[in-house]
Amino acid sequence: MKGIVLAGGSGTRLHPVTRAVSKQLLPVYDKPMIYYPISVLMIAGIRDILIISTPVDLPAFQRLLGDGHELGLNFSYAEQAEPNGLAEAFIIGADHVGDDTAALVLGDNIFHGQGFSTILQRAVTQVESDKGATLFGYPVGDPERYGVGEADPTGKLLSIEEKPAEPRSNRAITGLYLYDNDVVRLAADLEPSPRGELEITDLNLAYMHRGDARLIDLGRGFAWLDTGTHESMLEAGQYVAVLEHRQGVRIACLEEIALREGWITPDDTLRLGRAQAKSRYGEYVIDVARRAGATD
Repeated sequence: MKGIVLAGGSGTRLHPVTRAVSKQLLPVYDKPMIYYPISVLMIAGIRDILIISTPVDLPAFQRLLGDGHELGLNFSYAEQAEPNGLAEAFIIGADHVGDDTAALVLGDNIFHGQGFSTILQRAVTQVESDKGATLFGYPVGDPERYGVGEADPTGKLLSIEEKPAEPRSNRAITGLYLYDNDVVRLAADLEPSPRGELEITDLNLAYMHRGDARLIDLGRGFAWLDTGTHESMLEAGQYVAVLEHRQGVRIACLEEIALREGWITPDDTLRLGRAQAKSRYGEYVIDVARRAGATD
């Protein structure tokens, strides 16, 4: 499966901060926002990742992430000149996806929960074997503010509604989507919305209408955070800070995930940690490497 992180847009809800820098490069506590969605793809076992952003912001992402080889990854980059809808990611990324399946994660979404890697890897396997689309739902107290999904007891998606006045469920559709290879063709066949955008909801409806869409419920024990406003960014930073301080672990530590997946060695991890040694994040990476058997 190939991964795509959509990190475009103008971040107008975060002005004036995002007038000078991409929203997805802003810090959420101790790391750039984009680390969190990248970590989601990594724990799903995905190593080939396309970063899509604006022509102005792409060089900054390239400086931050490079080509990914130090983490055992392969990063590539593509431009989305205008915010023409989430589904456009599969038109821009058609060559990247090729003949493979695809995962799309939004650059301002944070996911965290025990057993999440197992859930993701099972979902990837299901898409690769059974085809179709897999979406992830999260219970919210105000579903009328979100795209809402309704599923039967087996997880088959029955309906999707955008900001419904009377929601049929309280499951908000999160910014993480898994698709079979048909997604490239289906995205290309979409009609733009009245706003001129290729809507991800229309793409998901195409799968639902052919009976090929599933909804996985992320319930108790999970956190889904959308960092699109100043308030939500502050809440996300506080959430990460509390968990990291109390548990002594780092959420979305890319070096640790790469080590755990066997993509880099303990010595590789130690070298990456030493390059950031003056920060608490770097100290943590060094400690992870030494506990894994790195030699000084």
